[in-house]
Amino acid sequence: MAIRVKLDDIIEGLESQSDESFSFLDKKTGEVILMTDYAMRAAEENEPLEDVPDWEREMVLIAREILAETGQYLQLPTQYDIDEYSIMESFCTSLDRREIGDILYDLISGSGAFRRFKDAVYKYRVEDEWNIYRENAIKEIAIEWCRQNDIELE
Repeated sequence: MAIRVKLDDIIEGLESQSDESFSFLDKKTGEVILMTDYAMRAAEENEPLEDVPDWEREMVLIAREILAETGQYLQLPTQYDIDEYSIMESFCTSLDRREIGDILYDLISGSGAFRRFKDAVYKYRVEDEWNIYRENAIKEIAIEWCRQNDIELE
């Protein structure tokens, strides 16, 4: 029997990740858990639980289960798997107003590309289009990941 999860929970897990946190799906409960880098390091180093702050102990225990590869936890695509740069690039080429698409496309190379892009999205008043495009792209990534992992969506 495949696990059933809410698509919104998967999307939220995808969007919550950063350099210091990763999302995992608990295949028993269907819960998406945001795991901190600190908890993973504490689990890897087998840090005694009494040395871990009270509020982080449960997370370290879960991290230990993840590292034990029990099969209960499945990592969601990371921010690098999602590749927001490619999403921005596709958005630029999808715009009906070709001149704005070209300007945005030129801004997404080199250091500071994300900031320049987001500033220009507001400057050229395409923020609503960008937000919808990005949401749909993330949603498609979530749906495809679920399909590949035999996860049913509620």
